[in-house]
Amino acid sequence: MAEEAEQDRTVAERRRNSLFSLLLLAAFAGVPSAALALEVQIPTPRDNPALNETLGAASLLMAMQPRTDLAAQDIVAAARADYQRLLTTLYEQAYYSPVISITLDGREAADLSPVAPLGDVKRAVIRVQPGPLFRFGDLRMAPLAPGTRLPEGFAKGQVAGVDVLRDTAEAGVDNWRAVGHAKAAIGAQQITARHDRARIDAAIALEPGPLLRFGDLLVTGNDKVRTKRIKEIAGLPKGEVYSPKTLERATERLRRSGAFNVATLREADEVGPGDTLDITAQITEAPPRRFSFGAELSSLEGLGLSTMWMHRNIFGGAERLRLDGEVTGIGGDSGGIDYRLGARFERPATFDSDMDFFLGFEFEELDEPSFSATTFALESGIVHHASEHREFSYGVGYRVSDTVDVFGTGSYSIFTLPLSARYDYRDDKLNAKSGYFAEASMTPFVNLSGTDDGMRSKLDLRGYYSVGPEKRVTLAARGQVGSLVGPNLADAPADFLYYSGGGGTVRGQGYQSLGVDLGGGSISGGRSFLGLSGELRVQTTEKISLVGFYDTGYIGAEGFPDGSSGKWHSGAGIGARYDTGIGPVRLDVAVPVSGPGSNSGFEIYIGIGQAF
Repeated sequence: MAEEAEQDRTVAERRRNSLFSLLLLAAFAGVPSAALALEVQIPTPRDNPALNETLGAASLLMAMQPRTDLAAQDIVAAARADYQRLLTTLYEQAYYSPVISITLDGREAADLSPVAPLGDVKRAVIRVQPGPLFRFGDLRMAPLAPGTRLPEGFAKGQVAGVDVLRDTAEAGVDNWRAVGHAKAAIGAQQITARHDRARIDAAIALEPGPLLRFGDLLVTGNDKVRTKRIKEIAGLPKGEVYSPKTLERATERLRRSGAFNVATLREADEVGPGDTLDITAQITEAPPRRFSFGAELSSLEGLGLSTMWMHRNIFGGAERLRLDGEVTGIGGDSGGIDYRLGARFERPATFDSDMDFFLGFEFEELDEPSFSATTFALESGIVHHASEHREFSYGVGYRVSDTVDVFGTGSYSIFTLPLSARYDYRDDKLNAKSGYFAEASMTPFVNLSGTDDGMRSKLDLRGYYSVGPEKRVTLAARGQVGSLVGPNLADAPADFLYYSGGGGTVRGQGYQSLGVDLGGGSISGGRSFLGLSGELRVQTTEKISLVGFYDTGYIGAEGFPDGSSGKWHSGAGIGARYDTGIGPVRLDVAVPVSGPGSNSGFEIYIGIGQAF
């Protein structure tokens, strides 16, 4: 087929009949440079306008037309390159008998020297006669790995594009690799173009090679992180049958550790003794220390500031130590100022390559509208990374707190067993356009003093769906459910109760404005919570999006929300997003719609990242 195509290309340089023409007009303002203007002759629908557009996009001459600094030699070089570019494009579209002619002032560009003096070029014309559309005829590819599914386009009578042949051959190799034949390759190929029948016959032989098992993991490029720990984190199972997915999981574990800027696993070129395959981990370590700062502003809740310092390799085994500090409510009208300090130590690949051990403590002082609390919490456990998208954690903890609420002053201490599961299938965690996110947490607790045994739980569900050209319109929805069972309202830990209102629940309503009304102006948190939010996000430019949203929330005294025993409120508004490349800057303006506080004014929320 390659020889026939070359013959066709030679003929193409002499023939003039065409289905359509793309005309390039060049007017030079001087000898050294030219101002190139473009005129396109639009073909009729039967002349295949879609192919016309595709070829135009492939042409360098077409791409050069807006420029005004072109020398004649530049035009000649682009024209000569266009022969191969257009021919490749036609092959991809299954046209294997094309005739291509590119003339500059009536002279065939292939006959011109790109370095010889040419003088002014007044006119460039591309003429293409694609010829008939080719379809597949007799096809064969063997041997195939068990369970192989080839592309649907690789079938008799289907359009015979080069990309289909390429994808089919790659699929054949990939399926052998998936069952352990890491050195599978494409063998002999016989591809015949039958021009008299506009047909492509193809016979592709695959060479599976031997069934291989993982050999040694060799590590290069590391300096501060110990080689032994890198092998433990990667968790490559020496002696097991080779699998590309296993290799991907090992790569993901190394990147997830946070200790490396680059972590690439490369297969050995040669098969080792006993049909084993060594793998080399090429490592570039990340700077050991990281610092970040954040801010969020609400017209009612005030200013919130947060900071974080982290060491990614504190003991030489990719262990992480993270310190957090947060101050919220500065200048706000929703209680006093809240403080939080936290520290968390994490060690990847503990007990198992997909298990991270953690130990953390938190000190928090809350001055909220309906209660205040000073809390110290200590927690330890395991985070299990079941896959790239699924994460589970379980641990044990101790929590002690002094509280003041509508029921008076109290204190409690409890032993906790926190459990959580997270499913994150969003396409972009900072600015999702498709997919979903689900997180469920349950914290059974045993009373040591000041309360009763019970369990606090919460479910957070988010979904995203985009429509329209380039998916510029996104529908986002969120549902939240909270529950506290065991102690009654008076005996429950005040900071375990639920409230609604504010940036995280119902925008437009006052922060924690909805609770359980005990009468006489006394408000308590509830033992149950429901929250529903919807957003319509419309991307108006490359960087800017406009948003309309509606939030509603429910708080009840019952242990499980029934939606009728308590009270609802809602808020709505509009917003804008500016995409910084690392996440959008968010501005929301919201007003109350219904429920307590619905006569208050609008609220403004400024932050980084989408609301959910």
